[in-house]
Amino acid sequence: MSTQLHTGKFPMTKFIHFLFCSLIAMSYCSTLQAQSTPPEGFTALFNGSDLSGWYGWTTRDPNILWAMSPEEQAKFKKQSIEGGAVDKNGKPTNEYLVAHWKVENQELVNDGHGDYLTTDKDYGDFELRLEYMALPKGDSGVYLRGIPQVQIWDATEGDPRGLGQDKGSGGLWNNRKGTPGKDPFKKMDKPFGEWNTLTMTMIGECVTVVFNGETVVDHAVLENFFANQKSGYLAYGKPDPKKNGEVTKMPNGFMLDPAFPKGPIQLQTHGSEIRWRNVFVREIGPDEANKALAAREADGFVELNNGKDLSNWVGAVDNYEVKNGSIVCKQGKGGDLLTTEEYENFTLRFEFQLPIAGNNGIALRTPLGGHSSSDGLEIQVIDSDGYNAKHPDGQLLPFQYHGSLYHCVGAKHGFLRPVGQWNYEEIEVRGQTIKVTLNGTKILDVNIDEFDRSQIEHPPKGLDNRKGHIGFAGHSDPVAFRSFKVKKIAD
Repeated sequence: MSTQLHTGKFPMTKFIHFLFCSLIAMSYCSTLQAQSTPPEGFTALFNGSDLSGWYGWTTRDPNILWAMSPEEQAKFKKQSIEGGAVDKNGKPTNEYLVAHWKVENQELVNDGHGDYLTTDKDYGDFELRLEYMALPKGDSGVYLRGIPQVQIWDATEGDPRGLGQDKGSGGLWNNRKGTPGKDPFKKMDKPFGEWNTLTMTMIGECVTVVFNGETVVDHAVLENFFANQKSGYLAYGKPDPKKNGEVTKMPNGFMLDPAFPKGPIQLQTHGSEIRWRNVFVREIGPDEANKALAAREADGFVELNNGKDLSNWVGAVDNYEVKNGSIVCKQGKGGDLLTTEEYENFTLRFEFQLPIAGNNGIALRTPLGGHSSSDGLEIQVIDSDGYNAKHPDGQLLPFQYHGSLYHCVGAKHGFLRPVGQWNYEEIEVRGQTIKVTLNGTKILDVNIDEFDRSQIEHPPKGLDNRKGHIGFAGHSDPVAFRSFKVKKIAD
């Protein structure tokens, strides 16, 4: 007689096995449900069921889309999802999303062809988390602000094309050869059939990538692929000064456009099937971004704003005041408020808040009793768009936009935060080289020794100064500075 117990019609051993399998299935379903729920502070870009919130785009400059009217954009996006577009020869295209993308088991699945999934929304500073599972021969990636790319590819077959494929995924592959971030620090790809995790944080133009728990790119500049392309990529060089046998004179301080201040997130795919899931994004606000930027290489900086008074400043002291811990130019007043000490080579970090059309400046290498913009150097601090709106008949000249070296070189435009928010800026002066980085994006990079001064109508005397006082160059508006830190650079 069997001693095996029964429960209903099932032997106890079978019942236990059934119960065990049921618990696993319940746990799996619970995991799927938990995975489809964004972590605190994050939003799901993929809803787990369809392609809502996405359209189709490829490796194309997003300025092309941004230049379209709202009606043109709506038509394009609809056709990129459902089809209906034609090529230059009038033949229907077959790259639209529903022809190549589908949803299975709360996963986005692409067959290795077609347009890339592209978010309807554009993002500035953000943290993006996702998982993907790739197959052999795959060559995909994640575009940040519409720019390629955090690389994903098959790293198991060596490097047959000499592209660094054997180094693994996670690098900013379209950056120029040898630049930080182009190749990942470490190969972290999981075997085919396993899910990989990517966390990408972008503040300003800089990207940090954590791949399967390991930091493989640390705060590296994501170069603007489209700017590089226009300049002559694949060489990633400056525009050829020789055109049609003639020498083209480059403007002083020429630099390629940096990454866009905002843009879409794209899931790029080609080569073989790839699956994506748990695609979550968290937008990073100004205060968090400022703290993150200030925390990097923070040792050695000295705060010159004591938050109480102007006892450690000289110059136009009566035209400034300390309000709520910030140094502010009084309304209708101005002039240069300068440090008591002179500086030669240094890095300056400061936070500032602009009123509408507000105008100020940062004095560099300025002598006492002189004027920053003529006897020293001045880096513009100004609500450029607000100023132009307020003065329709007196628009700013290129060298008068925010971050510009006044009289000399215009900075890249469009990287200020909205009026009322705090901006974070860094100015590095090393010899005759001056770099300005605004909210994490470099907007000016000049070498004064390389200037063609015939291009400058009113060259300031400060172009020949090697040291001087630093401070504020007020212009009647209550621009606030709540931090003003400096670190000397050793010779």
